[in-house]
Amino acid sequence: MRYATAPRRWRSGTEPRFARSDLKLRFLLSVLFTPFFALITAAFAFFAALAGPTSVPARSTLIGFAVACFALTVFAAIDLYVVVRRRRVEL
Repeated sequence: MRYATAPRRWRSGTEPRFARSDLKLRFLLSVLFTPFFALITAAFAFFAALAGPTSVPARSTLIGFAVACFALTVFAAIDLYVVVRRRRVEL
């Protein structure tokens, strides 16, 4: 005979067991920020190409910002793909 065990953490309130994210908001944010981060990446890359050896900020700093913005662009684009795919399945 198995005895009932208490859950490790009691749920309070009426929140769902498996919460879902707001797909409309994620879609809106992804649509807005994917081109924004792409433009910022291009701007940093352009300024890094124009930077001289004694310019401030240094060329390596601008390249670092361009790489970071490129990573955010890829992240936003992947999130946009996931949201569009989930909306097609669920709606």
